[in-house]
Amino acid sequence: MFRRNVSRLVKYGLYGSVAIGGGAFVTSIYPDADYNSLPIVRHTRAARTALEISQMYKSMLYGKNWDKTSEEYLKVRSEAHKLGAEKLLELCKSNKGVYIKVGQHVGALEYLLPSEYVTTMKILHKDAPRNTVEELYKVLKEDLKQDPAEIFTEFDPEPLGTASLAQVHRARLKDGTEVAVKVQHSYVRKNTTVDLKWMELLINIMSKVFPDFQMQWLVDETKKNIAKELDFMEEGRNAEKVAEVFKNYTWLKVPKIFWEFSTERVLVMEYLTGGQVNDVKYIDSHNISRTDLCTKLGDLYSHMIFVTGFVHSDPHPGNIIVKKEPGDKEVTICLLDHGLYAQLSDKFRYHYSKLWLSIIAKDKEAIKFYSGKLGINEDLYGLFACMVAGRPWDVIMKGIDITKPSASEKVTFQNELPNFLNRVSQCLEYVDRQALLIMKTNDLIRSIEYSLEMQDRMCGFMIMTKCCTESVYKLELKDENSQVKRQLLSIKYLWSLCVLYFYAIYLTVREKWNMCFYNTNRCASV
Repeated sequence: MFRRNVSRLVKYGLYGSVAIGGGAFVTSIYPDADYNSLPIVRHTRAARTALEISQMYKSMLYGKNWDKTSEEYLKVRSEAHKLGAEKLLELCKSNKGVYIKVGQHVGALEYLLPSEYVTTMKILHKDAPRNTVEELYKVLKEDLKQDPAEIFTEFDPEPLGTASLAQVHRARLKDGTEVAVKVQHSYVRKNTTVDLKWMELLINIMSKVFPDFQMQWLVDETKKNIAKELDFMEEGRNAEKVAEVFKNYTWLKVPKIFWEFSTERVLVMEYLTGGQVNDVKYIDSHNISRTDLCTKLGDLYSHMIFVTGFVHSDPHPGNIIVKKEPGDKEVTICLLDHGLYAQLSDKFRYHYSKLWLSIIAKDKEAIKFYSGKLGINEDLYGLFACMVAGRPWDVIMKGIDITKPSASEKVTFQNELPNFLNRVSQCLEYVDRQALLIMKTNDLIRSIEYSLEMQDRMCGFMIMTKCCTESVYKLELKDENSQVKRQLLSIKYLWSLCVLYFYAIYLTVREKWNMCFYNTNRCASV
């Protein structure tokens, strides 16, 4: 069976060889062309990479009868994943655009994919290919109908950041206002549609050759979101909406949009300074409390996911900066890049909130029930709960509120995932699509907590529990017409908040007791 599948892939490889010849022919006719923009060049490169990765896995893993518990197998599997990830990274950097967007998504799924792929693809969050200033000026002229010199007195040629679809530069308007200018890569729009179709074809082929390789969900998500991300006017509207929704969060800053200089491909916004949220050196040198910072992030994203349903879905460290001046009482969190948002339905928020409350309560039957409501088959509910919580099943059953995460637990979790990769793929393929961006968001927030070495404090745990409880209460109240039952729901909600309040006091006392006990033992040992 496997030989037949591989021979089928080789057939497609031959098609790729024909495409390579065609590419050479095109090169001879159009010597001055931008070769990376030619579909035949991009598709040939993608097909060749898919073939190389499949042949590499066949020779290293699938061509032998392994004892999958042996150290030798685990070592070879890790090497294969690393080689495959490096080939994929090279493809993403060469084809740019949508390929980088997909690579960034892979790099964000820290708790769901093999660590070799995640670690390798993470580089795309901060090291995406860049365009020259001349290429950016061309887009500015086309969209703003003016020469950039007529709008900006300064335009820094060194980008503040480069992403899959655009890059951002510091500039100064004629009135002296310092701004950040986001300019879309000129090649993105013309390549996106064809790239997505070709990527989908390759994934379909790979899934036939390797049944464990089920990644249609990734293509579906990219197709659904890419149109929104390509419209910078939508990004500007998202920024203004989230600023309005969280206007009471005095410590949250969202950049102001300069609409008179913004189009679908150009976004001019307020220039904000600070350090990246995972820059430990900056945070400590500015006397920023890591506990306070993580608590605020947990507060913000818990309210987004469970209460408002309007979720900033790309919180990688480059999109969150922090600042605290000497006279400031608290840290200011600046939220950047508002191109990708999830708008969650009430139904999804209710089931997702109930799932979390079931996980916290260690209620297996409820976990199974609400996992099913989110599209998960009965036999996968345990794995899905682990994917959502980012914790092993035995820890969930002990209680995630009393068992602190650790670096070793994270390593164990990631090392075990490859053994269940086909089942993880099934979960991602059949789960309610709204969950995909939320799981990515959860993974990025957890990654930030680990970068700040705050995972064992579980800073946002109580806030998240409170937000889940609030979400369930409001949605049940919304659907209830009986005044008596509405009163009962209110009493139940108030009682839950009271329990949470006293439980928070208990956790605080326990934390101080453990710290005191630890310090006493350390002094005694000295």
